[in-house]
Amino acid sequence: MERISRLVHACAASTTLILAACASTGPAPVDDLSGDPARRGVAPVVSVRETPAGAGSHRVRAGDTLYSIAFRNGVDYRDLAAWNRIGPPYTIYVGQELLTRAPAGARVGAPPAPTARPALAAVPARPPSVEPRATVPVPAPFESVEGAVTTRAPATPAPAPAIPAPATPPPEPVVAAAPSAPAASAVVGNVSWRWPADGTLVGTFAAGNPTRQGIDIGGRAGDPVRAAADGSVVYSGNGLIGYGELVIVKHNASYLSAYGHNRKRLVKEGDRVRAGQVIAEMGSSGANRDSLHFEIRRNGKPANPLEFLPRR
Repeated sequence: MERISRLVHACAASTTLILAACASTGPAPVDDLSGDPARRGVAPVVSVRETPAGAGSHRVRAGDTLYSIAFRNGVDYRDLAAWNRIGPPYTIYVGQELLTRAPAGARVGAPPAPTARPALAAVPARPPSVEPRATVPVPAPFESVEGAVTTRAPATPAPAPAIPAPATPPPEPVVAAAPSAPAASAVVGNVSWRWPADGTLVGTFAAGNPTRQGIDIGGRAGDPVRAAADGSVVYSGNGLIGYGELVIVKHNASYLSAYGHNRKRLVKEGDRVRAGQVIAEMGSSGANRDSLHFEIRRNGKPANPLEFLPRR
C-alpha cells in the first residue's frame, strides 16, 4: 500500500508541473497572412510576365530586345513572342519576366524554311548601256521654177566640215585600273547573301558547340563590317555576353544574321540596311584578336554560314 501511495503522489506532482508549464508559455504565435494570398492558402494568379526568374525565363534588362533574348536562348523570336503573349511590334519592358522555353502544351517551332542550296555563282556585272547611234538626215531635194515648168534639181550632199589639226599633241592616255568585279552573292532562303568582311576565315562553325555557332573572319581593327543581305537592324548593343559590340539584322521572317566583336557599331535599332552597307568597324571586343564573329540563325537556330555565303 505504501508503494502504491508513493506512485499516486508522483503522478499527481508530474501533472501539476505539466499544467504549470502550459500556463506560463502562453498561446502559440500566429503569422499575419493578410497581405499574402498564397500564405492564406489561396494560390496567387501568376501571368506569363510574372513568372519567377530561373531556368527557362529571363528578366528584361535595359537594352534588351525580343530578338536579342531569342538569339541568346537559341529560340525563334516568333515562338518567344507567342509563349509570352506579345504581339507586334514586340514591345517589352525592363523588369518584365519572359518565358524562354515553351510552356506545357505550347506550339514549338516556326514554319520550316527551304534548305536546298542552289548553285552559287557570282552576280554578273550589269552590261553598259549603249547609246543609240545618231543618224544624219538626208537633205530634202529642192525645186526650181522655170516659167510654168517645174523641174526637180538633183540633191547634192553638203560638204563635210574640215577638221582642224590640233594645236598641240594630245597628252599620253592614262591607263586606269580595271574596275573591281562586283561582290559575289548567293541566294538561299529567298535572301541574297554576300560575305560580311574581306578577311580570311579563321574560325569555322561546329554544330552543337556553343562556342562555335558561327564563323570568324580575321582582319585589322577598323576594317569595314558589311551587312550580308538587305534587312533591318533589330539589335545594336553589347548586352549579350561573349559577343562584345553586337549588331543583329533581320532579313525576313526566318533569317537573322549577327555581327560580333566590333570596335564600333555604326547603325541603330530600326535602321534599314542594304547588302554591302558598312554597319560596323571590326574590332576585338569580347575576343582575343581583331576579327568578325558572324552568325546566321534560321528560325532561331544557328546555321552554318558557309552554306549560305558564296564560295570564294
